[in-house]
Amino acid sequence: MSVATLADDYRPSEDEEFMNARQREYFRKKLNAWKDEILRESRGTLENLQEENTNHPDMADRASSESDRALELRTRDRQRKLISKIDAALKRIEDGSYGFCEETGEPIGLARLDARPIATLSLEAQEMHERREKVYRDD
Repeated sequence: MSVATLADDYRPSEDEEFMNARQREYFRKKLNAWKDEILRESRGTLENLQEENTNHPDMADRASSESDRALELRTRDRQRKLISKIDAALKRIEDGSYGFCEETGEPIGLARLDARPIATLSLEAQEMHERREKVYRDD
């Protein structure tokens, strides 16, 4: 199925076969659009960091600038990790494992994937994972 035949207003439905070609294409487009948006933002971050590379004579200005720079770099690192997760999701679309829980093998659910297209766990498996994490954190 070519991209041209997909309507822009298409939304995956529970009435269709799970992860059919149309749904895979929908999520591929969604993931690629998200990745493009992040890359545009990161280019803006780089431009800001390069422009901000001036020496501030005032200590308060310099401290504020360093704080802004550290925040920009942390944001950039989060964006890099997110792009890695998006790329992994795109690979799962290609190998046919996208949309299925890593732990149970069950479908993740269209609503969850639409809200978080990089999800690798079903809602139930994610909640169990978070409960286990909380138990270990409280020890």
